[in-house]
Amino acid sequence: MAKARRVKQLSFTMPNKVGLLAEVSSAISGAGVNITSIWAYEVDGNANFVLIADSNAKAKRALAKMGIEVKEEDVVSVEMPNKPGELEKVAKKLSDAGINVNYLYGTTGSGKSCVCIFKTSDNAKAVRVINR
Repeated sequence: MAKARRVKQLSFTMPNKVGLLAEVSSAISGAGVNITSIWAYEVDGNANFVLIADSNAKAKRALAKMGIEVKEEDVVSVEMPNKPGELEKVAKKLSDAGINVNYLYGTTGSGKSCVCIFKTSDNAKAVRVINR
C-alpha cells in the first residue's frame, strides 16, 4: 500500500559547466547533509536542480555560500511497493479525485519499495487520497 506525505523540495538554476554536479553535491555533503531525492537537467545552457535532503535548512545554507538562490516548494513523497501496477494505482486515485500531476520523478532501486515525488494541482488532497 502506498504511503504519501507532504515534503519540501529545493530548486535552483545555475549556468551549466563541467563539474557543477560535483560542486553542488560536495557543498551539500560537506554540510553533513544527505540528498534523499534529486532531479537535475539542462535547458538552454542552464543546469536545473530539484532535490530533497534530510535537512533542507542545512542544504540551503550550504548552497547560499555558493551564491545560489534556492526556492522551496511543497511536493508529495509517495513510498510504494516496488512491484508492477503500484504507480498505476496511485495515478488512478489521483485521476479519480480530479488531481492533475504536474510532474513526478523517482526511482525504484533494488529494494522492496520505491519513492516517487509528485507535484500536483492539489498536494494536500493528493496526500489524503493516496493514503485512503
